[in-house]
Amino acid sequence: MTLSLTEKSARFRALHERPGAFIIANPWDTGSARMLAGLGFEALATSSGASAGARGKKDGELSRDDVLRHAREIVEATDLPVSADLENGFGASPEHVAETIRLAGDAGLVGGSIEDFTGDKSQPFYDLGLAVERIAAAVAAARALPSPFMLTARCENFLRGKADVDDTIARLRAYEAAGADVLFAPGLPDLDTVRAVCSALEKPFNFMVGMPGKSFSVAALEAAGVKRISLATSLYRAAMKAVREAVGEIRTSGTFGFVDRL
Repeated sequence: MTLSLTEKSARFRALHERPGAFIIANPWDTGSARMLAGLGFEALATSSGASAGARGKKDGELSRDDVLRHAREIVEATDLPVSADLENGFGASPEHVAETIRLAGDAGLVGGSIEDFTGDKSQPFYDLGLAVERIAAAVAAARALPSPFMLTARCENFLRGKADVDDTIARLRAYEAAGADVLFAPGLPDLDTVRAVCSALEKPFNFMVGMPGKSFSVAALEAAGVKRISLATSLYRAAMKAVREAVGEIRTSGTFGFVDRL
């Protein structure tokens, strides 16, 4: 069965509208995308960190062309709806962000996220006014696409060293008012904070699993108000850990016991 982009978009939106939380899995190449689809996941999303790692790069080192080429590969690997980590839109201006969303639609994506991290550690966050303009431009570009596109707005505070719940909520609410379909604040430290953020919003909230001590169960996240749970780089890191452990056995003992565990 081959679904049209419009059909994929409708399925993706329906996941956000049905009762309960759902998990969106993050492949790092076409093989992992097909495996995850075969294991029963209903939607996929790219991860900037996993995508970069699979190409021997660090997170943030891929160009927009690289990211969109990778996203198209994932889109074409399965019939599942695919959203993308579009980082900060690959440019500071609202026009840069709008063009990234337009290109994301051309790549066959049903959604994508835009973050408010500048990439400059000396001034890590866009001023709120500009951050809102960027989201508004992304929303306008998404609405102009021929198929529906769900725009996720990310507040990077907790992931980038600014553990300020009030500012995070204020930013997310401003992005929500600008038209974002989903809100996202990676790195929230505990369920009380997750609950506070979710209760302050009307749109679906995405929680990122993958940080030790800050990756809670599906049931707990659902009870806190989370709608979508993304896995970020965690599956990629789990796969790479298995490789390191297998190589460690080979190099330290000269045995291949890992083969019997496959």
